[in-house]
Amino acid sequence: MSDLPPPDSEHPDRDDRDGRDDNDDRFAEIVEAETDRDPDLAVIEAGSRTLRTQAGPPQGDIPSRPTDPEVDKALREVETELASRWGETKLEPSVSRISALMDVLGEPQRAYPSIHITGTNGKTSTARMIEALFSAFELRTGRYTSPHVQSITERISLDGAPIEAERFVETYNDIKPYVEMVDAKEEYRLSFFEVLTGMAYAAFADAPVDVAVVEVGMGGSWDATNVIDGSVAVVTPIDLDHTDRLGSTPGEIAGEKAGIIKPDATVILAQQPVDAAQVLLKKAVEVDATVAREGLEFGIVSRTVAVGGQLLTLRGLGGEYEEVFLPLHGAYQAHNAAVALAAVEAFFGIGSQHARPLDIDTIRKAFASVSSPGRLEVVRTSPTVVLDAAHNPAGARATAEAVSEVFDFSNLIGVVAASDGKDMKGLLEAFEPIFAEVVITQNSSHRAMDADTLAGLAVEVFGDERVQVEPRLPDALEAAITLAEEEGEYAGGGVLVTGSVITVGEARLLLGRG
Repeated sequence: MSDLPPPDSEHPDRDDRDGRDDNDDRFAEIVEAETDRDPDLAVIEAGSRTLRTQAGPPQGDIPSRPTDPEVDKALREVETELASRWGETKLEPSVSRISALMDVLGEPQRAYPSIHITGTNGKTSTARMIEALFSAFELRTGRYTSPHVQSITERISLDGAPIEAERFVETYNDIKPYVEMVDAKEEYRLSFFEVLTGMAYAAFADAPVDVAVVEVGMGGSWDATNVIDGSVAVVTPIDLDHTDRLGSTPGEIAGEKAGIIKPDATVILAQQPVDAAQVLLKKAVEVDATVAREGLEFGIVSRTVAVGGQLLTLRGLGGEYEEVFLPLHGAYQAHNAAVALAAVEAFFGIGSQHARPLDIDTIRKAFASVSSPGRLEVVRTSPTVVLDAAHNPAGARATAEAVSEVFDFSNLIGVVAASDGKDMKGLLEAFEPIFAEVVITQNSSHRAMDADTLAGLAVEVFGDERVQVEPRLPDALEAAITLAEEEGEYAGGGVLVTGSVITVGEARLLLGRG
């Protein structure tokens, strides 16, 4: 790990309540003006002793297909070979195969420190924020996230941008002989996700990166990514999703996700259901990990909706960070920002080795550079078309709340297509209060829920008069835009496309983004 970044020049080493300067006075004024704050924020303001002791280049957007026909052909061949393996929804819970691959590759995942992220919602956005913060402090980053919105190359990022298609192909070809070696010895071949994980870890070692930011695929303990020993483990909010594999309660699901918490690590916990928090804290005690909890050791002090995003004051492990602009919408993204900041502080030893905040200007620059495609992303105006990858009830509730806060829609039309096996009735119920009507459709994935099946659930929630079915996504988008325009150009019509990452990715392409 590189040397700790310089402390904020305006905040020399001090106890958080001593040596107040002009910035502290402004902070006090903001706090005094906040009459409806959550009481827990008083704890944050006072400062916890549990852990009290740092903007990068713009994030790469979603890549399009390679323009070079030969490179595009090679990438398609790799995609075809990967698709011939077990998909991400067919699992044999074990890390034996990925461990065998790491062994023959020479343990590339040990070549750099890492931050490991699990949770139900918010993992990718949080990973992008962590990546931006590290880049701002001039650390070379590798980021591994899933699923992808449009291009498989999005999953592996170097220095804040998706890996080039040529490098993606080269990385696959480099590890292919070793993959085949493991395939021949194991009971089951390496899966699609396991091979991609091996590619990511190899690419990061080859770069080389200073730090890797790794998002689990599913769960934690037996996820393919869990061959790393993250010095910082991040757990975003846990809710019900993948209940057939992970458990039927937040506590049961937390039991699987707690598997990423390693001995002597620092654990950054977003706000959690009580039963999930109990499981996570128990695991931390068992492995002697240090815990920082949102709402106690760190959190949001204030949040104001701003043009193009929101303005935040965050309480980190080392102090306050005022006037941080985040160009993403929704309270949930502010919570993601607080978690990301605490994770980076913990990585730099703040709270355990140091008691000072990171440089505020660098923090501001980093957060101002963050993007998260497919998360409340506006891709068209007149009428406004927004894309959001919510795919479970908890994510839908957060999105619905954010839409109501940010946009002044008087006639919002939903376009919904989903994957099989999801709680789509719960998702539709979360959106019912904000959708005037909903257009039910189907994406092109082999895992897509049948449009008629989804429409039956929608009729139960919305009633027959508010549901329209268009089996093809292009037709559904056209129908929704027409419905949104019915009240006139200036009547506040809009379209929200949601239900799955695949749906959002396909809509993004159809609407000319990527």
